[in-house]
Amino acid sequence: MPVIAVIGSSRTQPDEPDYKDAFRLGRILASTGMTVASGGYGGLMEAVSAGARSEGGEVIGVTAPDVFPGRTGVNRFVTDERQADTLTERIHRLIYHSDAVIALPGSIGTLTELMSAWNLAFVAPFSGRHPKPIITIGALWSDLIPYLATRLDTDGDLVSCVASVDDAARWVATSFQQKNGR
Repeated sequence: MPVIAVIGSSRTQPDEPDYKDAFRLGRILASTGMTVASGGYGGLMEAVSAGARSEGGEVIGVTAPDVFPGRTGVNRFVTDERQADTLTERIHRLIYHSDAVIALPGSIGTLTELMSAWNLAFVAPFSGRHPKPIITIGALWSDLIPYLATRLDTDGDLVSCVASVDDAARWVATSFQQKNGR
């Protein structure tokens, strides 16, 4: 069962459109047999977890209690909490042990996770591996990724920028169908 890491803001509230989109993304991913992984806390991490659980899906939460002592713990929808000692270890576990990454809107933490995923995709061929799919949703990433690719002289095609949750879910499903020869 593919594990899809979903990264995004921890501050988004349930009444906001991005929260509803993340919930829908979790539902779609779980309904197609994928496991959802996130940072395991609130905001969009909670929304995608809730959506996946509403379809009976498995939800991995990679947390870092020592880094975030003010957080009350993993969100109630996580079925498998995996604790990390440091922020770097948390990001590594979330990104490295997933089969694809989807970035929802977020801030500096989401950007850090996205850059880690992009870097791993860039260096994958150096060790004979294929880059994992990376999909971003929304205008922020659609503006930022081409800019960074040009300014940093790197491969912007490693990150697919789409407009909606539905586009991202289709992209992931197609990617795994092609990988499995379907």
